[in-house]
Amino acid sequence: MDTIASLFSFITTPVSWVIVQFHSVYGAIFGPDTGWAWGLSIVSLVILIRICLIPLFVKQIKATRAMQTLQPEMKKIQERYKNDKQRQSEEMMKLYKETGTNPLSSCLPILAQSPFFFALYHVLNSIASNDTIGVINTSLLESAQKAHIVGAPLAVKFTDSASKVEALGASLTDVRVVTAIMIVLMSASQFFTQRQLMTKNVDTTVKTPFMQQQKMLMYVFPVMFAVFGINFPVGVLVYWLTTNVWTMGQQMYVIHNNPTPGSKAQAAYLERLHKHVTTHGKVSRRRDKVIVKAIVAKGRDRNEFERKFINGLSKAGLAAQTDGTVIKSDTAAAVEAEDGTPTTGTPKRQQPKRQTKAQRQSAAAKAAEESEPKTSLTKSDEPEDAKPAAAAKKSGAKSGSGTRSKAQSGQRKGPQRPKSPSKK
Repeated sequence: MDTIASLFSFITTPVSWVIVQFHSVYGAIFGPDTGWAWGLSIVSLVILIRICLIPLFVKQIKATRAMQTLQPEMKKIQERYKNDKQRQSEEMMKLYKETGTNPLSSCLPILAQSPFFFALYHVLNSIASNDTIGVINTSLLESAQKAHIVGAPLAVKFTDSASKVEALGASLTDVRVVTAIMIVLMSASQFFTQRQLMTKNVDTTVKTPFMQQQKMLMYVFPVMFAVFGINFPVGVLVYWLTTNVWTMGQQMYVIHNNPTPGSKAQAAYLERLHKHVTTHGKVSRRRDKVIVKAIVAKGRDRNEFERKFINGLSKAGLAAQTDGTVIKSDTAAAVEAEDGTPTTGTPKRQQPKRQTKAQRQSAAAKAAEESEPKTSLTKSDEPEDAKPAAAAKKSGAKSGSGTRSKAQSGQRKGPQRPKSPSKK
């Protein structure tokens, strides 16, 4: 670690200068030799660095989401050219160029922060060795060595000997308890940050190797921090713990306000947005308008949560526009104009009431009666020879006998055909 830190000795002067400037401010409040003054100076250094790295963090988010989108295409290229590694690399680079994606963009914040981390480690290691470095002169060196954070000197490590710890005015037990607690918190914050990313802000509709890699890192990174943490000075542990807490809070903000499409975080976000829009009848924030605009532009390519959001607006009598705004739909306006009262939804279609079996039978019988020809009191237009047959049929029905009457048996219905002259 000392060899790696020495490679970044060129940046130790700016880092030490920033710490001294913050120390002059906090020293006037808490005292120059207190752990509060030096500890808050390191925390302020972290905050300053992370604020400067916000543009890189935004690029990291975009690059990560772009890589998630490209995973299916990358998998196809790997399967197509699995026996030709050179062609596979060429196709991958072509895909990155066409989509404007850079895989290294997701690592930019860590890479940009590494020089400051190793420079701070070099500064604190020099303080523990009683060597001046950068703008830290002899008086500041003595002040830093006197500073204790909850009983642990700023420049000691978990693995330091008892004699070295006692030389800085502390006990070995206090140092190891404090450093162990800080290492556990550092590893736990790293695990929670990665787990939050995997469980809330990942598109669950696409299963890719990228998700498996992230899941593996969720368990690997905390172990790495725990192993390397025992060789970090207390000041570096303060630095790294502050960095993890900042990253966790920054990620929570992004997940809450700009979630990944298709993730659980997007479902929760669209649910909150739907409730706000149906209550106020408009999209208030510019950030929400951008997201609504993107959802409308997708058309049929919307995912399940986005379709549910659009359908929910339609049921509430609202319609999302291409510019991200929301207006009342035509159906809602028609209902309001009809009864003169405001409405928040479209009229529902009335479903017919379900009838009982007896009601259905009575309705069928009534329909059958209405379909039969009604008896008329006017003179019938039937021919004369058909009347006896009708009368006979009527009388047979009244008597109830099964025999046919004479009129029925002796006379055929309808007009009679004339007999042939040959049969006379």
